[in-house]
Formats: sequence, C-alpha cells, structure tokens
Amino acid sequence: MNYPIYLDYNATTPCAAEVIEAMIPWFGAHFGNAASKSHAYGWVAENAVEEAREQIANLIGAQPKEIIFTSGATEGINLAIKGVFDLFPGEKQHYITCQTEHKAVLDALQSLEERGIEVTYLPVDKEGNISIEELRASILPHTKMICLMWANNETGVIHPVEEISKLAEERNLIFFSDAVQAAGKIPLTLQGIHLMAISAHKFYGPKGVGALFIRHNHTLPKPIAQIHGGGHEKGFRSGTLNVPGIVGMGRAAVLRKSEMKIESQRLQELRDLLEMRLLAISDTRLNGGKHRLTHVSNIAFGGVEGEELLKKVCQKIAVSSGSACTSISPKPSHVLQAMGLATDLGRASIRFSLGRNTTEKDVLDAAEWVEEVVKDLR
Repeated sequence: MNYPIYLDYNATTPCAAEVIEAMIPWFGAHFGNAASKSHAYGWVAENAVEEAREQIANLIGAQPKEIIFTSGATEGINLAIKGVFDLFPGEKQHYITCQTEHKAVLDALQSLEERGIEVTYLPVDKEGNISIEELRASILPHTKMICLMWANNETGVIHPVEEISKLAEERNLIFFSDAVQAAGKIPLTLQGIHLMAISAHKFYGPKGVGALFIRHNHTLPKPIAQIHGGGHEKGFRSGTLNVPGIVGMGRAAVLRKSEMKIESQRLQELRDLLEMRLLAISDTRLNGGKHRLTHVSNIAFGGVEGEELLKKVCQKIAVSSGSACTSISPKPSHVLQAMGLATDLGRASIRFSLGRNTTEKDVLDAAEWVEEVVKDLR
C-alpha cells in the first residue's frame, strides 16, 4: 500500500525494529505463562517480565515494584481513579481535574459523578495552561485526588507538574498523572506523584500493554483492584500477563532512555521548520504556548471548512484533528474549545506530531501539500 507521510505519532508510534526483534521469541520458543511457578517455561517468562519491569522503572525513575502492568493507559487510568474512589465507600468525595484532560480521565470521572462524587474541572487560558492559584483554591476538605496530565495529547502543552506535586504533598492529596504523551519524550520526576499511567505504543512499543506506577512505602492509600481473578500484579490487576508485549515495552523503554534527549532536539528543529512554513500561510495560528512537547504542532487554518480540510490533507499526510480516541466524532475538540477557540476554527485545526522516522523531506513535502490544499479550499 502506498501510505501517506506519517505525522500522527501522538496517536500511535510504529514498533521499533529492535522492539519487534525482542518480542518474537516470546510468541513461540518462550511461550510460557509467567504465573506458572512450577516449571522452567513459567520461570523463564517470569524472569523476562521482571527484567522489563526494571527497564520501564528506569525510564521513569521508579522502583520496579512500583510498576503494575495493564492492557494500556485507559485501563491504568480507570484503575487509578475508580480504585481510589472505592477506598472511601459512603464518604463525601471531591476530585480535581482539567477541562483539557484526555477523554479516558474525563469519562472515568463522569461515571463517578453519577455515583455521587464532586468534580472540579479547572479552566485553561488561551494557550492551554492551568493556574496553580486556581488549583490551590479548588482544594476542599473532602478532596481525595488531583488528576492532571503531564502533557496534552492534542497541543503538547506541558502542565507545571513539579508545582502540582508540591501542592499535592503539602495537602497530603493523591496526585494522579496521565503521562502517556510524556513518557519516553521528556525526563520525568516522580517526586510528589502517587499514581501515573503510561502506554507502550506511544513510545515505539506494542499496542495493548501499558503500566500504572503506584508509589510504594507511602502513607497515602493505594487504589483498589478493578479486575479480579488470580491476584496477579500484587493483586492490583488480575489476568494472564502479555509477556511478548511486556518484553517489547521494556525494550522500547531502554531505547527511549538512550535516545530521548538527542531525538527531542532533532524533532524540535523539524517541528520549528514545519511551523515556520505553515504559520507563514495567511490566517493561521498556533494552538498552544511555548512550553510544550518538542514534536507537536496544533495549527488552526482560518477560512476553510474543517472536515474538508482534514480529508484533503490526509490524502498525502497522515494527521488528525485531535485525539485518536475522538477522531470519529464530528464535534470540535474539547481541548481547543476549552482554550477559547471558536467552533469553526477548532474544526479547522490539525495536529501534526513528528517522530523517530520523520525526515526533513517529510516536513517540507507536508508543508508544501498543506499550503496547496489551503489555497485550493479558499
């Protein structure tokens, strides 16, 4: 198939060749169940899982025992949020999040609102930033958790995680962060973070595997399991482990740790080149401020119809109008709406996200095609 230029790395990344190579033996030669404790097939699989656990812990600065494997970030997010809710049956509960969070967080919290919790949805400014003062003022006597992502999946805007974590520590609150777009892209520090979700397929690992960081040796309580049946993963997540996927996630973590800094600089240069070309088109604007991931650009194109714009651009470039999870929805992005963007302009915004395989030629060809499409549509 003649695929278009791929600039949708925030939706998913291709498995690195080294990751695929590392996974293959675990589908065949080493097919054992990691929970089989009585023979060598199980022992070998378990050893591979524990090695991967350590590799992932090293990427994010955690201890291996703080890594719980899941099927992906959505499961990790639900375990974190709903697992904390279950800790306080019958109690008045309040949670703080942001209007621009991923739908997995917003939908999980909405499901709990139907069961009686209160939720504060912090607003953002026109660049997608929250106010720490507003966050501080939102804390109530019965606040249980702060749920704020590390980096936004649509704009790349990075939240002030260090300040948020300090505030959470001061108030002895559980701080959960969706770090799906940040892990493997920027250095992470876990000081003050109690729970954190990541996903392998966002940093060149396989789909269908992720991890939830759960802080060990802390007075704050750990979430209650949402999946039962065997007590796997220290009782937090029952189910036969996806050994090939976990091995792949571990290998991807090693790769990202070694190449993250240099790759981030390379992608920033390419991203800046793309922005320079696209923002030179009349009636365009950047959605998001300066403090954002180096590989992401979200650009609004005035004077065109959004659906037609995306359809035409995607003939030669694989991009999206926002989160892959909401790409089937005709509604404008909730992230851009929260940033104050008009509905028509929100629909006519495109997220470009670059990655490991992106070249300067890709960027220049993409910019040329977008210029042509916008000119034709206008």
